[in-house]
Amino acid sequence: MTGPSTFGLSNEARNLHWLLTNLVEEVPGLLSVAVVSSDGLLLLSSDPGRNAEAQEADTGGSAGPRGSSADLATIISGIGSLTIGAAKLMDYGGVKQTMVAMAEGSLFVMSISDGSLLGVHGSPDCDMSVVAYHMALFVGRAGHVLTPELRSELRKSLETAGSAR
Repeated sequence: MTGPSTFGLSNEARNLHWLLTNLVEEVPGLLSVAVVSSDGLLLLSSDPGRNAEAQEADTGGSAGPRGSSADLATIISGIGSLTIGAAKLMDYGGVKQTMVAMAEGSLFVMSISDGSLLGVHGSPDCDMSVVAYHMALFVGRAGHVLTPELRSELRKSLETAGSAR
């Protein structure tokens, strides 16, 4: 993983980038990780370069970039909304974590705070219990710092990085 530049970001934003980098580097089998705001916008990604690559490959008429951070953010947001709605209908309280096991990989979504979500795309051979444990550590460490001000700063830094490419 090549991390995005954290130059000019607040200490909290740099710490969040560091936590995400640590998550990806410490847990074998993680393909990509994204943090999404409650309104579905990508805040932080383990593979920001893939967005630019996918957009360059998307030359008209295509359904959109495949495998990019934006795609992962969209999926995380959709699954988050679906499970939150299901929990409300069943009166079971808040959703803590959702896991989708597929033939060629796994997807994990965990609530952070104020509707923000952490999503992880894992390889088929990743250890699901290790992934869930490290996601919970990330959420515990990141949840209290993910304030509206920090979310705004992260969005702006992604927009700035996207327009610089």
